Amino acid sequence: MKTFQIAVLAGDGIGQEVIPPTLEVLEACGQIHGFRFSYTHYDWGADYYFKHGRMMPPNALELLASSDAILLGAVGHVDIPDNVTLNGMLLPIRRGFDQFANVRPAVLFEGVDSPLVGRSAGDIDMVVVRENTEGEYAQIGGFLYHHQPDEVAIQTSVFTRRGCERVIRHAFELARKRNGKKRVTSITKSNAQGYSMVLWDRTFQVVAHEFPDIHTETLLVDAAAMNFVRRPHTFDVVVASNLFGDILSDLSAIVTGSIGLAASANLDPTRRFPSMFEPVHGTAPDIVGRNVANPLATMFSASMMLDHLGEGAASAGLEAALRRVLAARSARTPDLGGNSSTRDVTAAVLACI
Repeated sequence: MKTFQIAVLAGDGIGQEVIPPTLEVLEACGQIHGFRFSYTHYDWGADYYFKHGRMMPPNALELLASSDAILLGAVGHVDIPDNVTLNGMLLPIRRGFDQFANVRPAVLFEGVDSPLVGRSAGDIDMVVVRENTEGEYAQIGGFLYHHQPDEVAIQTSVFTRRGCERVIRHAFELARKRNGKKRVTSITKSNAQGYSMVLWDRTFQVVAHEFPDIHTETLLVDAAAMNFVRRPHTFDVVVASNLFGDILSDLSAIVTGSIGLAASANLDPTRRFPSMFEPVHGTAPDIVGRNVANPLATMFSASMMLDHLGEGAASAGLEAALRRVLAARSARTPDLGGNSSTRDVTAAVLACI
């Protein structure tokens, strides 16, 4: 029986509450479809930082490298600046393993209410593909006159032709595989960013010529934000830079009902390194310990992980079970307007599996 080696980073806050039930669900999928998992748990995150002054050990990537995939809960703490947690754990893993494509689906499922008037199940079905290793998150810059009244901060974005081209091509390949509208929308701001986004636009045009069967659209990021609300049903695959993709994918999660349903995959499509799967939501310190965190985003992320591992039937079965739980409207956490616990939702998913 095949065994997958999974590195588990529960992290902080509700990450520690949504990972255990997801592992239960994965075990059930493995039993049905004839494979198993071997988990290696790492206690990295805020607690590790308080003890060691860093989010993870210096040899963290070396420890993770032999895994088939990484499953992450959430990272962050109110007493640690966000730039410390992000640059201390998430970004080093994404860059170190060249996980250049961050894929974030957004679907309005049956049984879920959109905050947008007149939208029903299936009306919204898009995926945001975010460049994940460079762009506005390159962390190149510095301070001058640090902590003085005349302080200066320099932040430099880095856009390479290689970086733009490979994530844009991944978006087109995804559009070709999906049962969607066969459309890729590029997000830009080349009217104001006359170098980085112009390179992005030119690269998009070049790659688009390789996919004549795919319709294309180019939107300025402000227009895209408006149209995610005004006409979300028209989007299929959206490809964007690191910053724009981060912002728009949160918006796509909200218009489809809850960020508690938003899954994501940090992919190295070349499979040289392990890919990482995580819910989009954060650590949610306001609900920690109350047993009301929605585990479905992590479970949808686990479904994406199964697909990446080549277990397509198990992935489809898990997603179908999650959809049935949502459609039934019986087990739903408070973010979806219900009063069910994390445990209640997990039991409902296991029953459907």
